[in-house]
Amino acid sequence: MKVLTGNDLRTGAVIWWTGTDWSPHVEEADEVGPDPAAVIAREEAARRVMAAYLIDAERTADGVRPKHIKDRIRAAGPTVRADLAVGRLDPADRAWVI
Repeated sequence: MKVLTGNDLRTGAVIWWTGTDWSPHVEEADEVGPDPAAVIAREEAARRVMAAYLIDAERTADGVRPKHIKDRIRAAGPTVRADLAVGRLDPADRAWVI
């Protein structure tokens, strides 16, 4: 599956296209559809997102998961402070699930 990601123009936060809007949670991302360039152009023109791009992802039981490690890291949040992460803490081994 193909999904869109980019950064929120106001905050710089990583965001994911849900099919109708943007979310900071990758699990809420949805397939972009047949014309991702049109979605990117429209959303950048409306100043809702910057530097949007198309990525490969897969749907899992927990939601959408980017296939490339770079985008999984972006989905989890900053790597320098765990308290800033947007990922989920796995209680079984106290490790971040990305």
